[in-house]
Amino acid sequence: MESKNLVKAGVLTLILVITSIASWELYLRSKGINIAYDDGDALWSDKRARVYEPADKATVFIGSSRNKFDLDIVTWQSITGENAIQLAVEGTSPLPVLDDLAKDSDFKGKLMIDVTEGLFFSLSTPRGAMLKADMDYYKKRTPAQRFSFEVNHLLESQFVFLDKNYLSLNSILENAKIPPRYGVYGSPVFPMDFNKSTFNRQSYMTDRFVTDTNLQNQVKAIWAYGASRPTTPLSIYQQDSIIATVKSDVAKIKARGGQIIFVRTPSSGPFLSKEKTGFPREKYWDIILTVTNCPGIYFEDYPAIAHFQCPEFSHLKPSDAIVFTKNLINIIQEKGWSFPHKQTIQ
Repeated sequence: MESKNLVKAGVLTLILVITSIASWELYLRSKGINIAYDDGDALWSDKRARVYEPADKATVFIGSSRNKFDLDIVTWQSITGENAIQLAVEGTSPLPVLDDLAKDSDFKGKLMIDVTEGLFFSLSTPRGAMLKADMDYYKKRTPAQRFSFEVNHLLESQFVFLDKNYLSLNSILENAKIPPRYGVYGSPVFPMDFNKSTFNRQSYMTDRFVTDTNLQNQVKAIWAYGASRPTTPLSIYQQDSIIATVKSDVAKIKARGGQIIFVRTPSSGPFLSKEKTGFPREKYWDIILTVTNCPGIYFEDYPAIAHFQCPEFSHLKPSDAIVFTKNLINIIQEKGWSFPHKQTIQ
């Protein structure tokens, strides 16, 4: 009798758990929340492992969040016939990944580097530690971790509630609106609709964010707060050191037959004005191209990609990302790059 009661209790518990999970999942979907993937160290490592595809099969993208939002990967792949391997990480400089690829003698492919000056020319970035964790994870990941990643991918592709960034218990507690205490400063809390991630690591704004100025203003306020914090400008020595490192790393990749192009992705409004004042083009962008002898695309130089107005001044909405990507491909081809095949762009 006791064993039957235990079995009955176990079955009832299982039914309760399944019912609770199903109810939570249905509730989230009723609110218009869609599938999103955990863009953490395991997903980044999965993409990092793919950089060894032949140069006529893939392009690798490094940089910060603008590369992730502005490059529409589906559009890129359908037009060029090659894979887009996204290694950019929000709030970081591309230089650690550039250095890692430069030291990897097996990497000989095409590389596009996003230049967001405030992050590119920085000795410390907001999420530099996260990027380091991604890179360390890739170098040390075990077969068990790879298997776990595949299982997790299968589950994430089916269930909304597994959104680790916004719907896990830890994230809900971290994002709770608790009044600040004196001398305690938390990380900025971005609206869920601002940055959703696909399995190929493309970031995108939801339709709600694109139309909701209140949500956009929340992100603008975060940018304004960041811009208001005191910073120490790089010394001439530090700037020269960064440029010298970039020159050396680029030379190593090019010596192996790799191709590199720099892209200054769009920003707008006061964000763009501040960037142009703080990082004059002739002292930063122009110097990068000169010392590396690489082609570069500065968005303001091309009417087809110069007109975008970013909803929160710094990233393109999904529909604009498609237009940007289509035109970027054309401009890149004008710079001498080739692709396996290229469909006619409408």
